[in-house]
Formats: sequence, C-alpha cells, structure tokens
Amino acid sequence: MLLFDKVSKKYDGGIIALEDVGFKVDQGEFFFLVGPSGAGKTTLMRLLIREEIPTSGSIFFKEIDVPNIPTKLLPTYRQRLGIVFQDIKLLSTKTLEENINFALDILGKEDKEIKETTDYLLETVGLQDRRNLFPHQLSGGEQQRGAIARALANNPELFIADEPTGNLDPDNAMQVLEILKKINKGGTTVMIISHDRGIVNEMKTRVVRIDQGKVISDNKGDYDTVKTPKKTSAEETKDKENKKEEENVKFKGLDIGINEIFDKAKISDIDMILNLTNSDLNNLKLNKSQQDELEKYVANYLNKEKHE
Repeated sequence: MLLFDKVSKKYDGGIIALEDVGFKVDQGEFFFLVGPSGAGKTTLMRLLIREEIPTSGSIFFKEIDVPNIPTKLLPTYRQRLGIVFQDIKLLSTKTLEENINFALDILGKEDKEIKETTDYLLETVGLQDRRNLFPHQLSGGEQQRGAIARALANNPELFIADEPTGNLDPDNAMQVLEILKKINKGGTTVMIISHDRGIVNEMKTRVVRIDQGKVISDNKGDYDTVKTPKKTSAEETKDKENKKEEENVKFKGLDIGINEIFDKAKISDIDMILNLTNSDLNNLKLNKSQQDELEKYVANYLNKEKHE
C-alpha cells in the first residue's frame, strides 16, 4: 500500500532530516513510527501528505507517485488519507458536530448523509452526548477523539495520527488506542507516530524506529527492541544485482570495469595478467586510474605469494 524507497530530505545549511529511508506498509497494517524528537518522523509525514517533496528517492501510495502529484490533484489524493495532527486543529468557532459536518460538507455530501455519518462517527468515538460542545469545552481526551472522528469523515484508506496520546493521561490514552484498533479492524491501515512507550507495548504490533533521519529498526513487539529493518523489494533487487555482478567477477579486488575489459580480451587467470606488456595495456585501453589499480593489484598478489 505504501512504499518509501531510499528517501532523503535535505534542507539549506546542510541539515539532513531524512537519509535513505526505506520501508513498505501492507494494506490493513497497524504500525507505529517511533524515535526521539528531531529524528525525522514529522518530516516523513509531511512528505507522505505532499506538504514537502523529497530531495531524492521515491514514495508510492498504491499506484500514486506521491512527490510527482500535480498540484490540482493534491486535494483528491489527500481525501484518501485521514490525518490527526499533534495540535489537533479542531475549528474553535464550531461545535464538535459542526466540525465533522464541515469536513463532510467539503466532500460534497448530501445533508442526509452528513447527519447519518456524523452520528455514526460520534458513536464510534463515544462522544454522542458532547456533540454540541465547542472544543474549549471538551477535555484533552475528548478533543483528541473528536479530531479522530473528523479525520474519519472521508472514510480514509490510510489513517495517520501524530502523537495522538501525547498529552493524555493513561485512561484517556487507552480510550484513544481502542478507537484506533476499532478503525483498523474495519480495514483501514493505521500509522501512529508516537513517543508513548505504554501504548506501543500494549499493541505488540510492528514498530518502525527512526533516529537521526535513518530507519534503524523494524520490529514486531515492543518499543525498545531493535531489529534490523526489512529491505524493500527495490533494495532486495539491487542486492541481487550486486551479488550477481560479484559472482561474475573473475578477479576479486579489481573493479567491474577492469574485469569486463579482461573478460572481452579473454584474460582468464593471474598468469595472463602478469605477462601483460605496456603495449598490451595500451591495446586494452585501460585508463590511467585503471592502470594504477591494476599495478597495485599485481603488487599485492606478488607480495602475498612471496610470504606464502
């Protein structure tokens, strides 16, 4: 469903926010993105929602090449995502019900559907009796649950929550977690950016850890366990190609270019290399750096033979 392939993001002044980030997410997964402040988690989310564009690498959401989405199609793309930001962003001048109604109205829904969907979403997050309150009249946990309800208005394929339990007490945090689990059981892929060790350990699900702009662990289980990240299919293909190239190299230690020249000239063993004359080297059209490398290779071989 989602693929980050060797994604890097660099800012002016030599600041590297992300470096060669690679991981994939399958349809219906529930996973956490964790790491210390400044690790690059928020940058990664901004790239995913196309608020920013990577310096290099590819991001695919299903069939969509995210960095290359035309500006006029961005709203359509973002309607496939449900996003709850760390600062919640409920509209302060509207009641909770009006916040959800507004999101549905933007999507062009009819009045009847708006009412039915709003009722359903308020019931999903357990806030039916708080519908007529303004955000400042709601507790922190209620505001967070209200933001989740609003983010679900467009029936997203991928739900992203940035620190959804960051400012909540344990009871409210667990309520939010139960709602997110319910969303996932309904078929929505859920990605949670979190520092909350408690909810991560409670879920015992996939945990992608990022630090200093790099994915350093991809583990299933708990917050603290570190496990080597899974390779993307593109990385696995590249590894296979490199391995194949290495297997085809006759003279280990010489670069592939020299090996290819020797292969075309049918130079197949070290004795043939040792008997090459200056005229032969010129005919082989080795450049200066290649000749220097070959000279070191021969010297190392002769030195090794001498000591053996």
